Amino acid sequence: MATHPIPRFPDGFLWGVSTSAHQIEGAAELREPSVWDAFTAEPGRVKDGSTAAVACDHYHRYREDVALLADLGVDAYRFSVSWPRVNSPGGLGFYDRLVDELCAAGVRPVPTLFHWDLPVGLDWLERDTASRFAEYVTRVADRLGDRVGRWITLNEPAEHTLLGHALGVHAPGRGLLFDALPVAHHQLLAHGLAVRALRASGATDVGIANSHGPTWPASDDPADREAADFYDLLLNRLFSDPLLTGRYPEGVGELMPGDARQVDADLAVIAEPLDWYGVNYYAPTRVGAPQGAEIEFGGLTLPAELPFSVRGIEGRPLTDFGWPVVPEGLTELLTGLSDRYGDRLPPIVITENGCSYEGLDDRDRIAYLDGHVRALHRALEAGVDVRGYFVWSLLDNFEWAEGYARRFGLVHVDFATLERTPKASYGWFREVLRAQRHRPR
Repeated sequence: MATHPIPRFPDGFLWGVSTSAHQIEGAAELREPSVWDAFTAEPGRVKDGSTAAVACDHYHRYREDVALLADLGVDAYRFSVSWPRVNSPGGLGFYDRLVDELCAAGVRPVPTLFHWDLPVGLDWLERDTASRFAEYVTRVADRLGDRVGRWITLNEPAEHTLLGHALGVHAPGRGLLFDALPVAHHQLLAHGLAVRALRASGATDVGIANSHGPTWPASDDPADREAADFYDLLLNRLFSDPLLTGRYPEGVGELMPGDARQVDADLAVIAEPLDWYGVNYYAPTRVGAPQGAEIEFGGLTLPAELPFSVRGIEGRPLTDFGWPVVPEGLTELLTGLSDRYGDRLPPIVITENGCSYEGLDDRDRIAYLDGHVRALHRALEAGVDVRGYFVWSLLDNFEWAEGYARRFGLVHVDFATLERTPKASYGWFREVLRAQRHRPR
């Protein structure tokens, strides 16, 4: 564990923690079903056979969780609004109560409007879902906008496209491979329409939370470099280019649904100006030419027909999820985004960064977070405009297809009793925040 103080971040830097509705709320009987409810009802979809019907029971215990946030000393709390809950009678009332509790505790609410829990009956393969999303966003913004200053439209459209629709290991469980590209386009269109809806409701602080990570070629061999570039296009540039430049990477636009004029018109919506750009970072990926066989990677089985293969990063400690711990990858990522997009890149907020480890005395998590916060400061020193950092996550929670087997929380949750117990990392982060506020210049 590091003993040197964390470097000083600028005044006004936003410190927070993140969660998502489906992973913590529970109270499934008080909302409409989502695609995740349907997915987890299918045997074999979740590794431990669990569901999020109860999860952390945050719906009934939100006051206890807000008290943990206040004691932690964060500036802001990033949570998500459940579209299926908003569609249910009284559903928005829960978010009224949560936002009021946060404001009373001096914690800024930062809602994410879509974090993968699509209502059953809607489908991102269909263009109309983007318009339906904008209508839902208007309802939420009109209800909460008097107390919410900062909004996030979507969480990780790349991961939702890849895991849910291309590989089928997340809800809704489709294995479409490259036929999933319309899902990417329609989510991006939904984002642009949501930005317009939020602006119409008076919002002045709007961003998105995109997953990003450096892609490292497995070698200097041209085949490995070409495969790595293609992977980087799919997981990074396919989503950031249209948002920040109004264009898809070369050769991608013609693969999207609609004729060229329609795609161009959609891109004008997708590229609505943002006030900040959210980055979720966990690790780089080392990529090489295809090997003609299935590959196990980070809990996933990647099919042999993909035009790339994912290789391990040797010589690095691994989280319990099997992800390599590479703090300098965050510095590399942020300076790379700044170099690629220049003045088109809004100020950056790290909207997720964290790791899965067992135990209450979670020194490995402390080392991970310490290293990444320092790497973030190095990006600041290199001239990248970074305005905030959110740890994933406040609570141990339902970790999607992993069920309850992976623990990302600063707070331990006993899923039998729902008792919350702060871990060592919670105390570490609390001391970091206190030092940032009280250290002399």
